[in-house]
Amino acid sequence: MTNKTFLIIATLTLVSPFSKAQDTKQWTLQDCINYAMEHNIQLQQNRITEEQGEVNLKQSKAALFPSLTFNMSQSVNYRPLQDSPSNLVTNGMATSSSRKATANGSYGLNASWTVWNGGANTKNIKVQEVSNKITVLNTQQTELNIQEQIAQLYVQILYSQEAEKVNQTMLSTAETQFHRGEEMLSVGQISKADLAQLHAQLSSCKYNVVQTQAQTAQFKLQLKNLLELNYQQSFDIASTTPSDEKALELMPTREEVINQAFATRPEIRSSELSVEAAELDLAVAKAGYWPTISINAGVGDSHNSASQYEWGEQMKQNLNASIGISLAVPIFDNRRNKTAVEKAKLAKTNKQLDLQDQRNALTSTIEEYWLNAYTSQQKFVAAKSKAESMEASYTLLDEQFKHGLKNIVELLTGRDNLISAQQERLQSKYTAILNLKLLQFYQGQPIEL
Repeated sequence: MTNKTFLIIATLTLVSPFSKAQDTKQWTLQDCINYAMEHNIQLQQNRITEEQGEVNLKQSKAALFPSLTFNMSQSVNYRPLQDSPSNLVTNGMATSSSRKATANGSYGLNASWTVWNGGANTKNIKVQEVSNKITVLNTQQTELNIQEQIAQLYVQILYSQEAEKVNQTMLSTAETQFHRGEEMLSVGQISKADLAQLHAQLSSCKYNVVQTQAQTAQFKLQLKNLLELNYQQSFDIASTTPSDEKALELMPTREEVINQAFATRPEIRSSELSVEAAELDLAVAKAGYWPTISINAGVGDSHNSASQYEWGEQMKQNLNASIGISLAVPIFDNRRNKTAVEKAKLAKTNKQLDLQDQRNALTSTIEEYWLNAYTSQQKFVAAKSKAESMEASYTLLDEQFKHGLKNIVELLTGRDNLISAQQERLQSKYTAILNLKLLQFYQGQPIEL
């Protein structure tokens, strides 16, 4: 192999992984939200339901207008055993014919218009309009739920990535201590049992790194599935580490968040509209007690081959028109109207309970987020100070161990205390950030890290 060929192969080997890494998009939280809002299947189905509601509304409005239908029939009659002329009556005209086979046709144009049915038609339009508003609010609620899930997974990934960095640092320190232990063993400063403990510490650190990497990969997979990305698409989030100040932002009061959520959250407005729709349904049910007034009109014509007149003359003579008005008064309907009214009243009561349940659930969720944010802020302040103290103490222990002033047990105890303090700091930090952002989200603000 020439030097030139070797150089080309080496260059391709180095550039290829780099190019692949460059092709992997770094998704910000806003990128994830924007993509989900456009591609989420449930949201697309909800938008189709909105369109179906608009179609139903057009149909409800069309019920206010007359209906018009055209009817036509053609038939052939055959009497094989007829031995004398028979009399036929078509549209009131008597015809005598000795033909065994005769053909006839009839044509009609009929119109019907419900003038009054207790206002049920106009109320049905209002019911459909309210239903369409509820459908739109349901779509908005789905959007908010997806955004909340994305934010939770995104923060979990950030937490796991930062925990992985901490574990990588501890792994580097454990490797240094193990190599130092080997040197100390060679000069008789520690025993093989002590070196074995240092090796166990190194293995534990390696396990912690692998575990946090697995957790990060799992959270990324969950987020990728939530975004409904193709399995062949590479996915990674933008490497951003929120500052500690993010965890200590000023908290809104519970009452402030609850009041704003009641005024802006779509699930509350949707439940309120459901109560309104139930009231309209009750009005529609009561309309069944009222009479129904309808107007009917029609134009008809017919012909028969047995007639002595030509087709044109028959159509002229048989042309007829009619118009009439009908009144239907419900007197005894086997309790159908009364049952409909009672069911509508029960449905209204149920919707009112649903509204109260939604308010209680929303209040409970906000109170949980508020309590988590408050306690996490308090824990973070204490855990941050504790982690700094443990880090300084462990650094000192490490130096003393290198000089033979501290034993293995003291070193490992200091390490365990430091890891525990760092985990508490990270957990309280990201729990506080997440819950603070969710409180702002329930106030109607977008989620931003």
